[in-house]
Amino acid sequence: MFEKSSWIRLPRNVLIGHGVLDRAVEAIDELHLTGRPLIVTSPTPRKIAGERVIEQFGGRGVEPAVITVEEASFAAVQEVIEAARSEAAGYLIGIGGGKAIDIAKMASDELSTGFVSIPTAASHDGIVSGRGSVPEGDTRHSVAADPPVAVVADTTVLANAPWELTTAGCADIISNYTAVKDWRLANRLQNVEYSEYSAALSEMTAEMLVGNADSIKRGLEESSWIVTKALVSSGVAMSIAGSSRPASGAEHLFSHQLDRIAPGRALHGHQVGVGSIMIEYLHSGENGRWSAIRDALSSIEAPTTAAELGLDDEEVLEALTSAHEIRDRYTILGNGMNERAAREAATVTGVI
Repeated sequence: MFEKSSWIRLPRNVLIGHGVLDRAVEAIDELHLTGRPLIVTSPTPRKIAGERVIEQFGGRGVEPAVITVEEASFAAVQEVIEAARSEAAGYLIGIGGGKAIDIAKMASDELSTGFVSIPTAASHDGIVSGRGSVPEGDTRHSVAADPPVAVVADTTVLANAPWELTTAGCADIISNYTAVKDWRLANRLQNVEYSEYSAALSEMTAEMLVGNADSIKRGLEESSWIVTKALVSSGVAMSIAGSSRPASGAEHLFSHQLDRIAPGRALHGHQVGVGSIMIEYLHSGENGRWSAIRDALSSIEAPTTAAELGLDDEEVLEALTSAHEIRDRYTILGNGMNERAAREAATVTGVI
């Protein structure tokens, strides 16, 4: 008897493009959310986008509550939860980069309220995914949470974000290529549940950026359009899968281990991008597509070497040989690789 079922939670409204920030409240009104909104933001995003959203609500006779967070932490999530209860907020709006959006997402999940994502940088697929990530001590925790009910991504705002944040978002998407390979491997060897549709969507998104990296240019609004659509597509793939598998494999384990070994040295997206070069080599050998991944990253001015990440060779090797310890997720790394194999992968690909 067939008994399989799936509950896919996706954003109901996704508004992307030039000047759409001025239609944010219009997009939110269509959701029929009730109660007072609580805006979660940080200092710079509040100036860039938050005040404009607050003004829009004011024009409709609504005064949203606002909380400004300084850093991503579980303490900040709890602070937002308490503020939402104190203000009797009906739903949350995250305005900013990964910090404000992840905190608002995790808080809204705990509160069982709606959450709206308004990114000010296209730096990672967390703007639409059902995952939240916050650091704690010398590690970073990825936590399941409901995805946003709406996403409003203004390419005018995103194009003016620091270029390194946009390249980090590109690298995060490109790394889906190896994440899907790891997922297929785990399905074959460990019978991990696998979604062909989700995997195909994620892989297509990565291929799109690898194939069109030459069109991603600094200061070009159309580049923000391409990258943001790819980030949304990646987030949707994770929602369909019901896990982060379509966008998180050994390259993410490598990045998480770097966060422990060399915290704050490089952006998450840049770390997974460099990781994906080596992981593709492990999957396919010298004739694999690792050079295409490296060239795509180089084309958008994203790091492709340890030195460009601000790391030394030994830190990369330590992360690669111990990444399998991060979480119980089967990847090409299996139960770990020795230092000699790690050095070969990093040397052949030019990472070290």
